Amino acid sequence: MSAGLAILAAAVQHTAQFSLDLSLVVHRLPLWFLVFSLFLPRLTMAVAWFQGTLIPFHLQGIIPPIVWLVLPRGLVLYLIYVDQGVTLWFLIHLLVAVLVFGGSGRYHTRSRRGDGY
Repeated sequence: MSAGLAILAAAVQHTAQFSLDLSLVVHRLPLWFLVFSLFLPRLTMAVAWFQGTLIPFHLQGIIPPIVWLVLPRGLVLYLIYVDQGVTLWFLIHLLVAVLVFGGSGRYHTRSRRGDGY
């Protein structure tokens, strides 16, 4: 009987060691940045820039403002990757970026056809 309990305890301890943790880890980027940049990435990055939140990422030169202007979700993805790596936040932002870019072409095609051109 005690041998069976020892095997059960060892099995429970073994499975507890390999649990998958899907927690929403936040390192240097604040939680408000991660949430609001899903909906308004340009505005969120501008507020974070003025608050000094993006100073640890050393975004210097002409390239970051151009990317902020042209492809803000790409810059958000870069910041999350540099801060946390490939985490759940990175995957959520990547999914939103794919959905936004995928849906925008359909909207413009539909509006052109409706104009009669």
